[in-house]
Amino acid sequence: MMAKECSVPENPLNFIQQCVHLKKIHWTYHVNMRMRGRFISREAIINSFKNFEIIEEYPDDKYLPSYLVCSHFQGKTFHVLFAVDVENKNVRVVTAYYPSVEGWDDSFKKRRSRL
Repeated sequence: MMAKECSVPENPLNFIQQCVHLKKIHWTYHVNMRMRGRFISREAIINSFKNFEIIEEYPDDKYLPSYLVCSHFQGKTFHVLFAVDVENKNVRVVTAYYPSVEGWDDSFKKRRSRL
């Protein structure tokens, strides 16, 4: 059985921002538990959509193309991994976390190289 070919949005950032702004978001049980433990609220993700910046792209991800987004809310920087479902016009929040100083540069937009 072949994997289904998934569409990549023409403008991924715009697609993600529109879906979040219009609240066309799927929140999985897994991400809800992770966000609660990491103290990242849905409000932070939804209200910071204008600050989104794609920092990594995974167009060939297992189920849907996905994008790691950096954003800021109330003085805190965080990352959200969004899977995009172009066909159904929504995004799925895969995970959200506060990036570590050890793993990311000072802007939290580039991974530090591992030696």
